[in-house]
Amino acid sequence: MAKFKIKKGDLVEVITGDDKGKKAKILRVLPKTSQVIVEGCKVAKKAVKPSDKNPKGGFVDKEMPMHISNVKKAED
Repeated sequence: MAKFKIKKGDLVEVITGDDKGKKAKILRVLPKTSQVIVEGCKVAKKAVKPSDKNPKGGFVDKEMPMHISNVKKAED
């Protein structure tokens, strides 16, 4: 597994893709796949079955992982 300079809670800037230029916080780092989940970036609609937590079911917006090379630490 590789070691990264970016960790959970860091402020990063997206440098490629649909969310290019956005500055947001890292929610999770996935070292095995070299991916990160960034708050509010690469959002997908996910179908959800009815459950106790969500009795109606329907769709939920969920952040999907993106490759770590697509983000850089933001300068404050």
